[in-house]
Amino acid sequence: MTTIQTVSVGLAERSYDIRVGPGLIENAGGEIKPLIRGNKVFVVTDSTVSGYWLDPLTESLDAAGIEVTTIAVPPGESSKSYADFEYVCGRMLEDGVDRRTAVVALGGGVVGDLAGYCAASVMRGLDFIQIPTTLLAQVDSSVGGKTGINTPQGKNLVGAFHQPKLVLADTGALASLPKREMLAGYAEVVKYGLIRDPAFFEWLERHGADLIAGDEAARISAVVESCKAKATVVAADEREAGLRELLNFGHTFGHALEAAAGFDGTLLHGEAVSVGMVQALELSRRLGLCPGQDAERARAHLMAMGLKARVADISGAAGWSADALLTSMRRDKKARDGNIRFVLARGIGEAFTIDDVAPDAVRTMLEEDLLIAADV
Repeated sequence: MTTIQTVSVGLAERSYDIRVGPGLIENAGGEIKPLIRGNKVFVVTDSTVSGYWLDPLTESLDAAGIEVTTIAVPPGESSKSYADFEYVCGRMLEDGVDRRTAVVALGGGVVGDLAGYCAASVMRGLDFIQIPTTLLAQVDSSVGGKTGINTPQGKNLVGAFHQPKLVLADTGALASLPKREMLAGYAEVVKYGLIRDPAFFEWLERHGADLIAGDEAARISAVVESCKAKATVVAADEREAGLRELLNFGHTFGHALEAAAGFDGTLLHGEAVSVGMVQALELSRRLGLCPGQDAERARAHLMAMGLKARVADISGAAGWSADALLTSMRRDKKARDGNIRFVLARGIGEAFTIDDVAPDAVRTMLEEDLLIAADV
């Protein structure tokens, strides 16, 4: 039997554990019961995940004496919206929420972000449990307390910091993921190697294919190492005043690409991050900050795994404009006084922030990317 591993996020009185391994959903009741103040939870999920994991979760919660009310939203990025935020909060208020009620997010990053923002808002803050069922959510979005929704102006621009009481990363749930979703999550795993841990990146070069193919030990190792990396950063900089900005490597470009694609499923978040990381490394190379071989090594690995690595790999990108992408990037949460703040790299494992990149250098690179897309 595989041993469940625990990673702790040290935030004083708001510290919590990330539990990693198979079978955690079926045993969630025993994990959650000691941490909540009442006996009622709202399980927020989507209509795809519910078909796989809602019944075993509900059975476990029922066995622990926890009353369950389920709220399901449509799958996909479009559910991170004002309308779905209003719907979920309204359901909670109609169905008897009180300040001892807890919210359980069962699903991927969209469900976790939406449910967490609702938990942060209803009654000015409810206890919150994350049960991420995608690789991306297990290694990134479920950890650290960022919650929120998208707006017509961009991604994650409305939300709150609201830490969970517990994260249950059931690696068995990854067996139900389509390969495209696994690869999207894998991009966030690669990010941890690229920003601070070249040895982890080397490990991924050797074992990444096994992880995607279903090797349980490789999956558990990748989730644990990713969570350790993020927990260390979050404990040092919970509100993203400095160090935590490094976790946005690839995201300044990536969020702009997502906004251009329209949050309609054409471009998954992890796919956008994959392209965005390659762009960040390429910009670093052009500025004389990063060796060309490091930028190429990262691009080659992402491509070898089957991820998108160029703007030209994105359907519909030929019709985009560099100025529109730059406008989205200026709305990025790291921007200061209208200046784009980038996370770049001096090499693999050497990410840093910079806010004095000439806009013309960025525009030129984007225009070249879009010209290539137009020729494909």
